[in-house]
Amino acid sequence: MAAEGETKRVLEMVQADGADEGSVTFVMHDEDHTLGNSLRYMIMKNECVEFCGYTITHPSESKINFRIQTKDGTPAIETLRRGLTELCDVCQHVLNTFELTNVSEGCTSHNDTLGSDPTSVQEKALPNGEQ
Repeated sequence: MAAEGETKRVLEMVQADGADEGSVTFVMHDEDHTLGNSLRYMIMKNECVEFCGYTITHPSESKINFRIQTKDGTPAIETLRRGLTELCDVCQHVLNTFELTNVSEGCTSHNDTLGSDPTSVQEKALPNGEQ
């Protein structure tokens, strides 16, 4: 745990002695399957990646061990950085598409669909009149 005045680490890099830069395990604190699986998918699309996977050490711990191994000695940190950037780009595209759809349908905010309480979704009639 971080002492007062210190910032808590969000990402740690664990590399075995003598291992090359292409085989690294990253420990991501305060993360779960949401980031782990989507980031793994984005990184595996990279042709220079030989292996990418993650584990959650225990259900009560909110951290993941994220392993990257590259084929051609490409530094794993660069592969991670590229995967995070591409994942951010995809998320931004989804957000932009969602906002465009809401504007084109006349919604001014997400509250128009969800109501003032986002935990209770308002019922809407289906186009064919079914409930």
